[in-house]
Amino acid sequence: MAQDVTATWLTQEAYDRLAGELEHLSTHGREEIAKRIESAREEGDLKENGGYHAAKDEQGKMEARIRQLKELLRTAEVGEAPQSSGVVEAGTVITAIIAGDEETFLIGSREIAGDSELDVWSTQSPLGAAILGLKVGEKTSYTAPNGREIDVEVTSVETWGGQ
Repeated sequence: MAQDVTATWLTQEAYDRLAGELEHLSTHGREEIAKRIESAREEGDLKENGGYHAAKDEQGKMEARIRQLKELLRTAEVGEAPQSSGVVEAGTVITAIIAGDEETFLIGSREIAGDSELDVWSTQSPLGAAILGLKVGEKTSYTAPNGREIDVEVTSVETWGGQ
C-alpha cells in the first residue's frame, strides 16, 4: 500500500473515534470551558484568580487538540490494517532487536492504538524512518536524538489486529 508520507494511516475505528472526540470538543467541550471561564471571571480580580487562569489554560490545550484532530482527520488515509507481507509499513506490528533488547511495537500513528498497551512508533521517528520498508531478518541502524547510533534487526512483522 503506497502511502503519502504526509498522510496518517488510520483504521476506520480510529477515524470514527477521533471524529467523535473532535465533535465533542468542538461543541460540548467549548460550551463547558466557556461556562467555567465566565463563572471564574465573575469571582472578581483576574490577576489572582487561579480558577480563571486554569480554565483559560485548559481552553488553550483543548483548542490545540481540536486543531490537531482537524489536521489529522483531513490528511488521514483510512482503511484496514495492511496484511503483513513481512515488510515494515505503517499499520504493522513489529518485533525487533533494538540495541540488544527485543521490543514489540506498532508502527504508525499513536492514534491507531487507542487503548492498546502496545508502544507506537511514528513512521517519521528516527526508528520508524530507519526500519520502514525493511523485511524480516534485515538489519539497520539509526541515530537516536541523543546522537547515539543504535542497531536494529527486524525479527517479525505482523498484521495489526487492533487489540
